[in-house]
Amino acid sequence: MNIAERAIILAAGTGERMRPVTLTTPKPLVAVNGVRMIDSVIGALHQNQITEIYVVVGYLKEQFRDLPERYPGVTLIENPYYDSWNNIASLYVAREHLYNCMILDGDQIIHQPEVLNRRFTLSGYNAVRTEGPTTEWLLDVKDGHIVSCSRTGGCGGWQLYSVSRWTEEDGKKLRRHLEAEFSKGNKDIYWDDIALFCYPEQYDLCVYEMQKDSVAEIDSFQELISIDPSYAVE
Repeated sequence: MNIAERAIILAAGTGERMRPVTLTTPKPLVAVNGVRMIDSVIGALHQNQITEIYVVVGYLKEQFRDLPERYPGVTLIENPYYDSWNNIASLYVAREHLYNCMILDGDQIIHQPEVLNRRFTLSGYNAVRTEGPTTEWLLDVKDGHIVSCSRTGGCGGWQLYSVSRWTEEDGKKLRRHLEAEFSKGNKDIYWDDIALFCYPEQYDLCVYEMQKDSVAEIDSFQELISIDPSYAVE
């Protein structure tokens, strides 16, 4: 049994699909029904006794300054490449903390904190079983182990969510592979591409099943309005 001792929250992006609200507010700091998204993430981590938390910031980074004061144990890490690289750069700048860790996006809402349980066996992703069609990343799983992933979705499989856990050994591998791809200037990939597409044979990943209503991922301004109608323009 492994224990996630720390968490890395990626919060550097510009949130273009959430404009106009993200023109002045970073997406993780957008309040949904009165609670900022990143506060739901940090609160759920705290409920699972994870207080060593690294938040990677970039876009409108100064607005995150209250987090270390509000949550002792939070450290901000700046991603200076946020506007020219994909999110591989965000994990790259936090790579020294990649062992016995949980990696999450800051722009999601955690409704059920138990899905961030710090105890785990293999490295892997939270996922929701779906039988219908989806355009989200979809995992093919055999005997509990991830065997492939589709970036364009499909019909039937395990929908990947932005919650993952990494053992000490896999975290060290992930760091080496991040450094290798970063040194190549491979700026257009997601950090998840490392284990799922670039070096899949070097990782044995599993899924941690959860229900669809456990975590909300808001991808657009219209989705935000559907969850919090106060953003609708009258």
